[in-house]
Amino acid sequence: MSVTETAVENPPASGPSGRRTPRFVAAVWAAARNGWRQLTSMRTALMLLFLLAVAAIPGSVLPQRSVKVEDVQRFYTANPRLAPVLDRLWGFEVYASPWFAAIYLLLFTSLIGCITPRLRDHVRALRTAPPDAPKRLARLPQSAVLDAAVDEAAAKAALRGWRTVRREHADGTITLAAEKGYLKEAGNLLFHSSLLIILSGVGLGSLWGWHAGRLIVAGPEQVFCNTVQQYDDFGLGPRVGAGDLPDFCLELTDFRAEYRPDGMPVSFAADVTATDSAHGDLGRHTFMVNHPLRLDGANVYLLGHGYAPVLRYTDAAGVTQETVAPFPYTDPTLTSQGVAAFPDANGSDKTKQMAFSGTYLPTKDGPPYLRSDHPEERNPALMLTAYRGDLGLDAGIPSSVYDLDQRQLDAGRLKKYGEPKLMRVGETWTLEDGSKVEFVGTRQWITVSIRHDPGEPIVLTGAVLLLVGLPLSLYGKRRRVWLRLRPDGTAEAGGLPRTEYPGFEDEFRSLVERWQR
Repeated sequence: MSVTETAVENPPASGPSGRRTPRFVAAVWAAARNGWRQLTSMRTALMLLFLLAVAAIPGSVLPQRSVKVEDVQRFYTANPRLAPVLDRLWGFEVYASPWFAAIYLLLFTSLIGCITPRLRDHVRALRTAPPDAPKRLARLPQSAVLDAAVDEAAAKAALRGWRTVRREHADGTITLAAEKGYLKEAGNLLFHSSLLIILSGVGLGSLWGWHAGRLIVAGPEQVFCNTVQQYDDFGLGPRVGAGDLPDFCLELTDFRAEYRPDGMPVSFAADVTATDSAHGDLGRHTFMVNHPLRLDGANVYLLGHGYAPVLRYTDAAGVTQETVAPFPYTDPTLTSQGVAAFPDANGSDKTKQMAFSGTYLPTKDGPPYLRSDHPEERNPALMLTAYRGDLGLDAGIPSSVYDLDQRQLDAGRLKKYGEPKLMRVGETWTLEDGSKVEFVGTRQWITVSIRHDPGEPIVLTGAVLLLVGLPLSLYGKRRRVWLRLRPDGTAEAGGLPRTEYPGFEDEFRSLVERWQR
């Protein structure tokens, strides 16, 4: 048979590259195994944890769409060239970006791969008895030959708290093997498992959690219901829709604030009445700073409060309108500035719409009327400036309800109408055209943050386990000691610290002294 015929009758099992296939598979397998070892090492886990912290920095520096879309729009206006580049890099949605998710999942995988074999080894160590004493105890880091005979029962009593195993050998020698410090590895595993639990809770909260903010004014006509349309700002998780929000409404019935003589706040408390469509009245509740109102499916946190002047305007035709205008405060004494608008004043003529820009001072006895003397309402004053013209509300451009449209002012479509006027509660100001505005009084308003985070209890559990595991891993010391009792009455001992333990020499010496008593 020729060589050619042999090649035809016995072709390569895997084609022309058949000889290279086993070697290639082995190389791929070795590379994958080494990569997995590197990924699941503690050093890699720490690097990924640091990288995750670094990756979260852009989410703290740049405005995020999930927090406040208006801030992102303002960033686009201020940085028209930079903003599109950052947007393509997920700069405004950092925590939903693929690169942040990749780091998160790699860290998750690394921690699982790191913890699993160590947990298996720790369970095996707990189930395995301490090994028998080595033949030459003198070679251990700590060793001693005991001068006096040692009583076995007394030796066991001295090892109370140690995991001790007694072994009897054929020549009559008895050895006691004792080990202590298993809590160090247990604490280590608990610490790293807590990181895994915290990451799981954070991930669950980011997917199924939501948050929103709202300013609520006191009064039955100012009832707030938990819908997206009534939020001032909101952020919903990727797995949360507008229809998933819990059903409840809140009415602010009272607000109480206590201040020191120097104006420093002591306590805030808000009274609300809660209702829902299924059960009706849910009762009256009081909540304070750091003591949120806990409802089914949401927590309501009290963030701040202020005053909303109540103005009653009567136009030249005798038509009266009343508005409650929340004024945001500008300093700790609750000096507040805002706008009260009357877009329906003077009929349908947009050029005769009225608005009043004002500064509210809760306590002010005399000029200058620039800053309140105290945050509590003792002698309130309201400095008003009237404006007349097109307020720009029909332009379809989003604008703040707390400021006049600067575009209308610059274009001259909205002009100052008369001189500023200082008003006290109950006073009436008559304008040039015969219209009147009355300072009726004020109402309280509060700002609340409404949140739901299903991962919160998981994160709390992880944090508690972390605080428990960290001291155990830092202060726990794994060590072993052996005591060999010979038939002739002599004895020797040895000790081995399994981890770095500077105090082991003193502990071993103390054990030897107790054995020799």
